[in-house]
Amino acid sequence: MSETKIMLGNAAIARGAYEAGLKVASAYPGTPSTEVSENLVQYKDSLYCEWAPNEKVATEVAIGASISGVRSMCCMKHVGVNVAADPLYSISYAGVGGGMVMVAADDPGLYSSQNEQDTRCVARAAQVPVLEPSDSQEAKDFTKYAFELSEKYDTPVILRTTTRLAHSQGPVVLEERKEPEVKEYTRNAPKFVMMPGNAKSRHVFVEQRMKQMAEDASSMPVNRAEYGDTSIGFIASGIAYQYVKEVCPDASILKLGLVHPLPRKLIEEFAAKVDRLIVFEELEPVFEEQIKSWGIAGEGKELFTLQGEYSANMLRKALGMDLEIGEAANVPARPPILCPGCPHRSVFYALKKLGIHAAGDIGCYTLGAVPPLGVIDTTICMGSSISSLHGMEKARGKEYIKNWVAVIGDSTFMHTGINSLVNMAYNQATGTVIIMDNSTTGMTGHQDHPATGKTLLGEEVPAVNIPALCRSLNIRHVVEVNSFDQKELERVIKEEVARDELSVIIAEAPCALLKGLKFPNVVKADSGKCRKCGLCLKPGCPALTKKADGTVAIDATMCNGCGLCEQLCHFGALEITAR
Repeated sequence: MSETKIMLGNAAIARGAYEAGLKVASAYPGTPSTEVSENLVQYKDSLYCEWAPNEKVATEVAIGASISGVRSMCCMKHVGVNVAADPLYSISYAGVGGGMVMVAADDPGLYSSQNEQDTRCVARAAQVPVLEPSDSQEAKDFTKYAFELSEKYDTPVILRTTTRLAHSQGPVVLEERKEPEVKEYTRNAPKFVMMPGNAKSRHVFVEQRMKQMAEDASSMPVNRAEYGDTSIGFIASGIAYQYVKEVCPDASILKLGLVHPLPRKLIEEFAAKVDRLIVFEELEPVFEEQIKSWGIAGEGKELFTLQGEYSANMLRKALGMDLEIGEAANVPARPPILCPGCPHRSVFYALKKLGIHAAGDIGCYTLGAVPPLGVIDTTICMGSSISSLHGMEKARGKEYIKNWVAVIGDSTFMHTGINSLVNMAYNQATGTVIIMDNSTTGMTGHQDHPATGKTLLGEEVPAVNIPALCRSLNIRHVVEVNSFDQKELERVIKEEVARDELSVIIAEAPCALLKGLKFPNVVKADSGKCRKCGLCLKPGCPALTKKADGTVAIDATMCNGCGLCEQLCHFGALEITAR
């Protein structure tokens, strides 16, 4: 008898990969994709999974495993697909050995991302097929089907999800794992060596493959027409399909599971049977543009937005229906803040006090851009802080950046910061880089990386020595400092930014939320000594509040005794004591 469990979409993807006989999985953590890999760990007796330094590496690991003859997978969020684009475009031409699946999680609504790009657009350019599930059961089933398609059509397959699917739960029927036969490796340079002569013939194969898939798609089980009231018909996929079913349960719906290439014959048949055709798809008009290019009349983005996450209410509004769910309450804005005891807060406060601008990067420390700290001036993409600072110097001269630094986290430094620092060293930059080492990948939930000394499987391994790595680049000025030592931080920052040489400051203190950390101390406030100057409140620690009389109070349940506020008080009103 089959077991049914309630599972997150990401957990269901992991289960589907396990049942499909996955052997090797590599990923870089990124919301909303992270939990796929974290759920794969429970199957470690049957497969290997790892955190890679970045998505390009993860994709190449999956490619190597596939070429060797086993089923492989790489996982990332949508912006990670950009990092992985180089190998993705090439392996599309080369094809696979064992089935290879790329899980790409898009983020409509920008819940945790710097853009809303649509992976379907990348897939079209790379000529890679895309499956998109609409619930947890399909997340499992489509993952298994993706491996079958990969091997049948000799192609990598993208499994596209969105935040809503990745982080919602639904019932999933569990099945037994199948162990596909490992394909014997045979040297095949014309297939796997993408030099120009070989790539030309493989391009012909890719065009034929996509044409064949488009023809076959009309009879694939993941694409289906659900006929009801034919006065109106919707074409939808993923979570958008669920909204259509909720709002218009009696309407005709063409549910697409293979979203690239599109099943033209099936779409033409469906369009001919409905009086009004509406394409309901989040983000880019990928379906709509292709469908209209075939001469099929329909509506789409003239009714709906190109931005943000779709909803049932959006569809109701477009159709002139009453809104059955109330609009969001008009509540005061609550800006995001760094956690109590976050070591980044201490670094940013020192920069703010010194009047120094920071070129920022992707991580928790992006919050240094908002009040009350407000020292981050730029955030572009992973690793960009170092490169953009270098660009500023080469554009405006070394004196221009004497009040600038680049700030980057330890995980992001491992991701793409190293290459940027190599570039600064190679091209004789004189800027200052602050690596804020909090011993984890904080923003996505405390995943390990090469500098933490632990793998995804929990194995203890030698950690990358970040100071030694920086010195190996012939950077003479590499300084390590405690993130919470305000006086030393200020001294070091002033000294390093004044240099006419490249320098690296490594500000070290663990993330306050790391498991296993113990906080024996707490800061207590003495209202009798408080002069109401508010200096301790300037870093914006949420554990501190101002009372009605202007004195400061500290919430002991939030305070972890980091001591930043105590260092700022000149009147002895704050004291670090044992809990």
